[in-house]
Amino acid sequence: MNKEKTITPSNGYLMLFIYLGALVGGVAGLITTKNPWFIALIVLSFFILPGFLLVNPNKSRVLLLFGKYVGSVKKNGFYWVNPLYSKRKISLRASNFDSERVKVNDKIGNPIMISTILVWRVLDTYKAAFDVDNYEHFVRIQSDAAVRKLASKYPYDNFADDGHQEDITLRSSVNEVSQDLEEELQERLQMAGIEVLEARIGYLAYAQEIANAMLKRQQATAIVAARHKIVEGAVSMVEMALDELNRKELVDLDEERKANMVSNLMVVLCSDKDTAPVINTGTLT
Repeated sequence: MNKEKTITPSNGYLMLFIYLGALVGGVAGLITTKNPWFIALIVLSFFILPGFLLVNPNKSRVLLLFGKYVGSVKKNGFYWVNPLYSKRKISLRASNFDSERVKVNDKIGNPIMISTILVWRVLDTYKAAFDVDNYEHFVRIQSDAAVRKLASKYPYDNFADDGHQEDITLRSSVNEVSQDLEEELQERLQMAGIEVLEARIGYLAYAQEIANAMLKRQQATAIVAARHKIVEGAVSMVEMALDELNRKELVDLDEERKANMVSNLMVVLCSDKDTAPVINTGTLT
């Protein structure tokens, strides 16, 4: 037997009635008649008692007889089984696991702190009970290994000065990274009969020794990007202004005055502070 076998044992209420009848009848007969044969009924009731089995909703019991796997009871209810069976409880409920923050290097070598949040449940009680030593500990260890592997596959973030750009990063590509993590965990935990319901990054940050430097780098990248956008817009506006002046023939500017006008407009449009205009009341000479 190397796979799960689901069984439904005998109804426990019938055996409960027999148990109570044997116990009460044996005690009453022993007291009233003092016949030692009624002791057999009392012994029988004590033999029946260990066979009662209560399975709560989303719980299960794995049954063994002297080390041999008999089956798994997954349906909730009150049952009676062979009193010689050993019974192991395995929960079928969904469980949350928030891993510890581990320090790893991302794809480009930056040290980062990362953790994962995993929602899982037991799907195959045979694998969970017998294919691994402790399935809950197995989940913790494999989750740690999976998140380390995930962090090494992607960079933390993209920067303009990296020389190459990644389509997927740990910080911005949440859905893609979570999907990859879920598939990696499902592959690792399948041998333990575990079903991964959800997996995602719970914590992500640069390691303390480079956090300040990377924050400044992010700020500088954001400033450069904003300046690039401002300059791009300013050039477009200056070009539009010159085209409109030429089209409407409002003023005739030589190359020197065009250059002066472009310089002034660029200063006004690209400056991060308010500019003070200088009004010329004379002639352009």
